[in-house]
Amino acid sequence: MLYPFLEPPYRMTMGLLPLVPAEWIEIDDAFAGEIAERERLLGERHGEVLASVPGSEPGSREVLDRLAAHLPAQFPTHYRRDGDTLIRLHDDRRFDLAGSAMHPLDLAGRLVQEDLCLMQSHGDSFILAAASLCFPTRWRLADKIGKPLAEIHAPVPSFAATLGKPVGRFFDRVAPGKAVWRANWSLNDDPTLFQPGGHFRAAHNADITAANAGDKLWLRVERQTLTRLPASGDVLFTIRILQEPLARTAASGTRAGRLAALIRTMPDELRRYKSIAPFETALLGYLDAAARASGGTVSA
Repeated sequence: MLYPFLEPPYRMTMGLLPLVPAEWIEIDDAFAGEIAERERLLGERHGEVLASVPGSEPGSREVLDRLAAHLPAQFPTHYRRDGDTLIRLHDDRRFDLAGSAMHPLDLAGRLVQEDLCLMQSHGDSFILAAASLCFPTRWRLADKIGKPLAEIHAPVPSFAATLGKPVGRFFDRVAPGKAVWRANWSLNDDPTLFQPGGHFRAAHNADITAANAGDKLWLRVERQTLTRLPASGDVLFTIRILQEPLARTAASGTRAGRLAALIRTMPDELRRYKSIAPFETALLGYLDAAARASGGTVSA
């Protein structure tokens, strides 16, 4: 699990770190269940989780080709390549890499636990040109597809003033083949992976108390990678969801205390954006008690 809140106070930064190529894609014990859920969503809610604009096919094909080469080499117990067929070994699902009628990103999104978002240069910005987005954290693909970076991030408080220019410069300058990663986090009262809504919730959730918040709340972390694709010049943005009950997070008094400190130093508008208000009092009471019980530091 990643804990991107261990250095309070809160600061809005890109927080980019170099990515080792071998660690581009991750597989863990949730693989089979999450792949099954992706297949279900792509079957039952296809229009909500898969979208593309004209001209996105070359970059999408490049994504598929990179995965088809990377996965059997990096995870030979999970995938095998047989000519133009890629085999997902745990369920013997076979994917025709050359003759499939699927959009390339539709096929690619069935191979891995990550969501895949393709950003394409358009005028003086980058737009979301295609995506397989089965596990969104409070955003709808239909609201973002075809939109430039500034519009995509418009709901995020202070994004334009703080990160708009650095993000734009990164997309303009990142070298082909170079990869970086970052992490983002949220706290949810629902562990469902497909969460297309939920920002700016304010109604108090009386079911969550300082006594039960550890079992009722979930830490949800996005492990995000960004890679410039050498052939198309597009930027691939992957999102891997990691989550655990808050009780597991707060089993470390240090983590509990630092998460509480981060929440207390976070701007009010960002707490509202992250929908912490419905359970904030219970959350902080729980984290403070966990920090005290485990010998951590209770934040002021």
